[in-house]
Amino acid sequence: MLGQIAAFTVAATLVTLVPGPDMALVARRAITDGWRRANVTSAGVLTGLLVHATASAIGISAILVRSATAFTALKIAGACYLVVLGVLSFRAAGGASHPTAVSPACTQPRSWRTSYVQGFLNNVLNPKPALFYLAFVPQFIEPGDPVFLLTGILVAIHIAIGVVWLVTWGWLARRTGAALARPRWRAALERITGSVLVALGLRLASTSR
Repeated sequence: MLGQIAAFTVAATLVTLVPGPDMALVARRAITDGWRRANVTSAGVLTGLLVHATASAIGISAILVRSATAFTALKIAGACYLVVLGVLSFRAAGGASHPTAVSPACTQPRSWRTSYVQGFLNNVLNPKPALFYLAFVPQFIEPGDPVFLLTGILVAIHIAIGVVWLVTWGWLARRTGAALARPRWRAALERITGSVLVALGLRLASTSR
């Protein structure tokens, strides 16, 4: 089980680093309203993530305990998910010349409540986190494992990674500002994460149950 947890931690870290709407929103708040306000937005994002995780953990447990076929199907779906995510990263690298949401904006600072709600809605209304938990987490669960317990551990690890990364990302956005929007930086990050995700997806797809 420790090997599964370690492998998940590495894979989940890579997935978390892929630029997405949550990172864009946190960066906006950091630049326009400050790092502390960005942390409030991050808290909202992580609350939404917890909603997705709780619902998905219950669903994963029910599916994997009852059906070996569903177990295999989820594994295949998770491998496809990684490959698609990697391909999308490559495509984003090719089109990284447009401005991102880290551009400064001349607006009044949002209230703490507004910052939190924006982060929460930005995540909870995004179907990708639900897909992550339903299709990705089962890759690291084997037959005979305590499904609900292990799922809870993996979800907790992913949320902890999210806390560290979003707080760090907000700090970087505040310190470096528009430099994070440079196409070269974004394209390099997209290509690196895309390569790793495609490789991991192909490996999982070729691994027998």
